[in-house]
Amino acid sequence: MTELPMTQTPQPSSPAPEPPKKDYGRAGRNLPAAVGSAVVLLVAIALSLLFVKTAFMLIVVGCVVAAVWELHRGLMAKDMDVPEQPLMIGGTVMVLVAYFLGADALVTATAVSALVIMLWVLRRGVDGYVRTSAAAVLTLFYLPFLGSFVGLMLGEGGGWTSGGLSDDGVRGIIVWVLLTIMSDIGGYVAGVLFGKHPMAPVISPKKSWEGFVGSMVFTVAAGVGLVVWLLDGAWWIGVALGVVVCVMAVLGDLVESVIKRDLGVKDMSQIVPGHGGLMDRLDSLLATVAPVWLILHYAVF
Repeated sequence: MTELPMTQTPQPSSPAPEPPKKDYGRAGRNLPAAVGSAVVLLVAIALSLLFVKTAFMLIVVGCVVAAVWELHRGLMAKDMDVPEQPLMIGGTVMVLVAYFLGADALVTATAVSALVIMLWVLRRGVDGYVRTSAAAVLTLFYLPFLGSFVGLMLGEGGGWTSGGLSDDGVRGIIVWVLLTIMSDIGGYVAGVLFGKHPMAPVISPKKSWEGFVGSMVFTVAAGVGLVVWLLDGAWWIGVALGVVVCVMAVLGDLVESVIKRDLGVKDMSQIVPGHGGLMDRLDSLLATVAPVWLILHYAVF
């Protein structure tokens, strides 16, 4: 009797190994890509402020809209589907109203936007209303409302002027951006070189107390220089600005880290090369713009 050949059972193919993740060392980021994308953004900001400062508000609106999109993606990880389009439209209105009409109009636009968004969520029904509307209002205040203070700052020199270093609003924006950048640079340099004592290991393991000291030194020194030489103000205002920016920048970074950890995401997106999500770059800027505007509005302008 002839034996039939035995058929071999096909073995499941093993999954292809994942490519190893690049180790960027203590920096935690692709530094060349990060520097390149930062330079491009800074050049665009500088050109708009120096020649047509209203164009800078288009950059702000674009950042707010992109940040709303990113946070919406992150919230979806926890099944919180906030109304994306109403948030973008309301945020755009809030930013432009702040720039052209001032703080009183911003308060009104924020209240109306919040009410409209809550009513928009109600269209979906009662189930999960409180959860979704709370997340939507958080998004509205965290992104468009804080971002609207950029409009208030730039509007210090008037809404329809061409810009330039003679414009109070332009100089205020320069001080705010540079101080926040110096806080980031000081914290980064001191943290990489000397960082040994974590500030909040559960929330942000790479952030250290040594980095905080470096950030404070850089921002205070830059604050004094910018206020005295660029704004023709008193040196102590520069010290106050430096301290406030350092503390608020760190808190802003920690808040964004908490949000990402709660949502279970590492980066909100990969929209900015070398930086991850746009919100990973906006966290400190959003946290510092309101107190910087407040100090400059009442103590300098």
